[in-house]
Order: sequence, then structure tokens, then C-alpha cells
Amino acid sequence: MNRVLKNLLFRFPFLFSDRRFLELVHPLRTSHQLCLDEPKRFNDKIQYLKLYDRKPLYTTLSDKVSAKDFAAGILGPEAIIPTLGVYDRVGDIPWESLPSSFVLKCTHDSGGLVICRDKAALTNDAALDRSAAPDREASFDRDAACAKLEACLKRRFFYQSREWCYKDIKPRILCEPLMGDERQKDSLIDYKFFCFNSKPRFMYISSGLEDHSTARISFADLEGRPLPFRRSDYRPFEGDLPLPQNLPALVDAASRLAAAVPAPFLRVDLYEIGGKPYFSEFTFYPNGGYLPFDPPEWDEKIGEMLNLHP
Repeated sequence: MNRVLKNLLFRFPFLFSDRRFLELVHPLRTSHQLCLDEPKRFNDKIQYLKLYDRKPLYTTLSDKVSAKDFAAGILGPEAIIPTLGVYDRVGDIPWESLPSSFVLKCTHDSGGLVICRDKAALTNDAALDRSAAPDREASFDRDAACAKLEACLKRRFFYQSREWCYKDIKPRILCEPLMGDERQKDSLIDYKFFCFNSKPRFMYISSGLEDHSTARISFADLEGRPLPFRRSDYRPFEGDLPLPQNLPALVDAASRLAAAVPAPFLRVDLYEIGGKPYFSEFTFYPNGGYLPFDPPEWDEKIGEMLNLHP
């Protein structure tokens, strides 16, 4: 593909229809041309669903605020991380009244996340005295956080990969307490359940995704046994997988949520805190439909699980 077309795709994506954009971008992100007429690979089927499965419920479940309300109706409020506030603008964030540790995330995208582990270490790059604060990782740069959130609020996430369900979500900022327990002091472990036609089939376990160099992702079945494939863009866990203390409770929570959503595919993301399941979010298009499987034949093997027309 010539440089001019690449430039148009990524700088002016709104110039292309949804289907044409996906047909052009897919071979850039994967090793094959996109097949939409009779898709067999998992990633191809996810692209098909972006274009042809557009239930209004998906927008509700992709908004990080309304998704919590939906999940609470299924699992109960005890399985939902508390909401400290929802803000339309960065300037609305009441920094002084927030707790010592908290999370800020944009409601309409993926990646608009800011974590403050210790508000007492709040600073900014210009004021940072490296002699007085040699542990730069312990500081929280509020200026950088504001700049990141401002940029995310302005971003039309839908146009980056045509993830339709994000198109009509109002951009806001959700604030939650930073959760954890003795087993997960540094970072909560995500348990992400891949649900096909409203039933979970397997999960992937992820940790430390704020830093790609230390992040780990591994796939496992619903009994916690490692599966024979991985994501080629992340290193897997070494040794035993960090399974939840109460895996059956998480599988049950994922099953109940998936059963309530009439979708060919849904990923249900959960945490375990204090031995109990907590809702994280719903995802309809994992990695935008560009999951890099290793070995690559698993793209088609997993695609066999996804029935587009049940």
C-alpha cells in the first residue's frame, strides 16, 4: 500500500466507509486479507460483527458508566466497584476531595486510563525536584494526567478501528477508588472471559498492562488449565498461572452476565477482590479484531466457536 493511502487512512479515516476502511487496514494489522463474505477466522468474524451486528444495547454496555448499572442489575451492587464521580470536563475533577488513591478513565474509549497510587506524591514535571523525590515512579504527575484525559476526551475512538459501539457514547471521565487486596498489591489481575453466543468458553488472565515491558497475558480454560496458544504481542506468565481464589464464582458471574446479552460474541472482564468477583467492563471487539494469535492457526480454531447466525 502506498504511503499516501496509509496517510489518508490514519489521518483522515472518516473519508472511508466502514467496510472499506476495515478492508484496507486489516492486512496492515494482520498477515492476511479480510474475508467478510464467508469469514472463518476469529478476527475476521469480529470485523464482520462491527459492520453487521449493531444492537443499541452494545452502546449501553460499552459506556463504562451505564455498563456498571447493567452489571449491578445482574450481579448485585456488591459486585460493582464504587463510583466516586463522573465528570464532563477535566476541569470538573475535584482533586482535593479525591481519596489518596484512585483511578480515572474515559467512558467512551480504550486506553484513556490514569492511575494515582498516592495523592500525597502529587506533582508536575516542572515542579519535580529529583533530589527531593528520587523515586519518580511514586509521584503522580497531575499535569500529565490532565493532558492525557483532555486528549482522550477529544478523540473520536470509533474512527480508529470502526468499533461501532463506541460511536455514540458521550465522552466523560469516570473516577473510582483504586482497588486491591493482599494478593494484588501492585496491580489488579484481570480475568477476561471469552463468551460465544452467550456462554463463556475460556478466559485470558492479564496483569500489569500499564507497562508493556512487564505485562503478562496467558489463556486458560474455565478450570484454570493453560491453553496451547498465546498473544504474540505479550509475554505469558511464567510458572503457575495466577488463578483466582474462587474461580467457580467468577465463571458463574461471567455466565450470568453473558446470558443477559444476546450477542454472538462478548468478552466479560472481571476482577477478584477479597475472594469475590467484581465487574470490570464489557468488550465486543477484543484488540479491535486484530488479536495476534501464536500459533496463528488458532485464529481459525477459535473462529469455529463463533456462530454468526445462531
